[in-house]
Formats: sequence, C-alpha cells, structure tokens
Amino acid sequence: MLPEQRQRRRIVVAITGATGVQIGIQTLLALRKLNVETHLIISKWGAETIKYETDYTATTIKALADFSYNSHDLGAPISSGSYKIDGMIVAPCSVKTLAAINAGICDDLITRAADVCLKERRRLVLSVRETPLNEIHLRNMLDVTRAGAIIAPPVVGFYTHPASLEDAIQQMVGRVLDLFDLDSNDFTRWHGLKDNI
Repeated sequence: MLPEQRQRRRIVVAITGATGVQIGIQTLLALRKLNVETHLIISKWGAETIKYETDYTATTIKALADFSYNSHDLGAPISSGSYKIDGMIVAPCSVKTLAAINAGICDDLITRAADVCLKERRRLVLSVRETPLNEIHLRNMLDVTRAGAIIAPPVVGFYTHPASLEDAIQQMVGRVLDLFDLDSNDFTRWHGLKDNI
C-alpha cells in the first residue's frame, strides 16, 4: 500500500455541551474558508445546546464539515493515531469533557480523538467555557496543559472594539486558529497603543 498523499491540512472539531456553540460553528466556517479538511464530532449535549442557542440543527452544522461522526463511533478513522491529522479543537469545551480528557477516559469519540492528539504529540486546543472556575476545573486545566494540550478559553479582546457579538466571536476563533498557524483574516490584531490625543 502506498503512503497516504495529503495536500490539505486536516483538523478535528468537536462541539460539546457548554454554552457558546457559535464558537465551534464559526470555527468550522473559518476552516472551510481556509480550505482545511474538517472532521466534526458533536456530543449529545452539544446538539441540544445548538438547538437552544442557535437557529441551526446538528444536521445543518454537520453539512459544514468534510466528515462528521457519531460521538459514540470509536471505530472512526480519527480514533487511531495512525490516521494523520494536524490537531483538534474542542469549542466550546465543557468542564465534563475537560475532566474526561485529563483523566484519560476515552469513552466516546471526542475524548478518544483528544487522547490520540496527546499521545501522538499533535496540537489539542480546548476552548473551555465555564465561569466561575473552581479548584477542580483549574487543576484539570493545569494537568491537561502539562500533558500537552492548550487551554484557550473564549475571552473577548476589548482592544478590538467589537461592535457586535459576531465581531467578538470572530476574534476568539481567529486566536484559536493562530495556534495552528492559520490566519482567518477576520479580526483586528493588536498593533500597539495609539496616541488618541
């Protein structure tokens, strides 16, 4: 068998049951615009949150990805380290998912794909969405960071003077994509203090 030939970058996107599913949706749209091959997993509660927070359905969001998988499909290609990907973004990442990834509990495809990223030393970005954070959350974030993940919570950059929620989300998504050396060109970057006097 010949080695796999691949031109496009390949990123797994997972949407879990935390508020802020629009971040995951906008991540998919930005990756599509950048011609990145996307592999999507939506958890059961991610699908419920999509219905509650947006006008989308899980089915319409799956159509934005190149490939989508049932969250219980542990036989999917992305469950194996031999399947080459460039990394994974969990946005939003619930604290339940964070805890499972940190504990190495691979009982669904999201946690298994994340575990594969860690063991294969591939980029894993967790956009943890919870406030306030308790000690358990903080310990899990510290430990999973020590294991190689990057915690990138959805934090608004007010220096961009966002005029809308969409502007704020674009900035959050753009910063996450920066971690993969992908430039969405959809947000204002910091260029130093300006003299407004």
